[in-house]
Amino acid sequence: MAAVRVKKIEAEKAKRILKREGIYDGKRRPRRDKEHILLPITDPEKAQSLGFEVVDVELPLRPERQIYKNLESILKEKFTEEELNFLRRYDVIGDIAVIQIPPEIEHRERDIVDALLKVHPFLKVIAKKGFHRGTFRIREYSIIWGERRLTTVHKENGVDIKVDLSKVFFNPRMKGERYRLARLVNDGEKILLMFAGILPYALVIARYKAAEITAVELNEYAVKLGLENIEMNKKKLKGSIRVIQGDVFEVVPRLGTFDRVISPTPKGVDALRLAIEKAEKWVHYYDFIHENKLKEFEERIIKECRELGKECEIKIKKVSDYKPHVFKVCADIRLF
Repeated sequence: MAAVRVKKIEAEKAKRILKREGIYDGKRRPRRDKEHILLPITDPEKAQSLGFEVVDVELPLRPERQIYKNLESILKEKFTEEELNFLRRYDVIGDIAVIQIPPEIEHRERDIVDALLKVHPFLKVIAKKGFHRGTFRIREYSIIWGERRLTTVHKENGVDIKVDLSKVFFNPRMKGERYRLARLVNDGEKILLMFAGILPYALVIARYKAAEITAVELNEYAVKLGLENIEMNKKKLKGSIRVIQGDVFEVVPRLGTFDRVISPTPKGVDALRLAIEKAEKWVHYYDFIHENKLKEFEERIIKECRELGKECEIKIKKVSDYKPHVFKVCADIRLF
């Protein structure tokens, strides 16, 4: 993760400059030491061109709840307590905000839009979430304010990611996970990325590590955007990314093995055995698990490993809430 290091007495001025240039990362917390402050940024090259000292350091994410509370605090003057209870978390992807507005507060849509624009004055589009549909988990959206588009360029972890929300799946809340995995990777590793999408995981890893990444994705339009994203970031990438368009279950069995396999598995898809089979050292496998079945999930991983002649150590990390008592988790599996 990139940050600029400035003296404490210069921090507020530097922060204003970074915000004005649109490269201050407000989703991460600054870090202080005796004489300096590390300010999180999204574009290290631009920060360097502005004369700042840029360092590579891990800065913790701010709780997403805090961003939600900024919206809530503005609406408190207009909303009743009951209406506030219907507010939902929202996402900002590039210059697009996507928000869910339950039927109970649809009549307050204009107030919500005005509040979002106060919290995020750079927004150009505000879209209301619909349902996921189809094989590729594409959401339906209705634009309720701003330009009539669902394409944008999203900045995270030092890379630019072109997104078209009408045609591809993208989850900005996995930003911290993508950076975490990038820090685990070593230079020179061969990595298989299954269900690669528009390449957010691949881009962040290749941004920081000289790894050789093979990415497999079925959605033809996601592959097209992914190739555009590689081209857009090519001067920033330390690693290489090879993209294969096709079904993971048809393509991957024909490939060799890899040092590390990463599987941001779509809900309802079971690719655990395939991921373990193709990994020599590490697997990072994402799934949706009920809190009462975490032990059962761990035991299944052990069973799959042993059936493939491998032993393993497992750490299961809750990544995000999905619905009551169900979590998106990542199983970090070390093979030996």
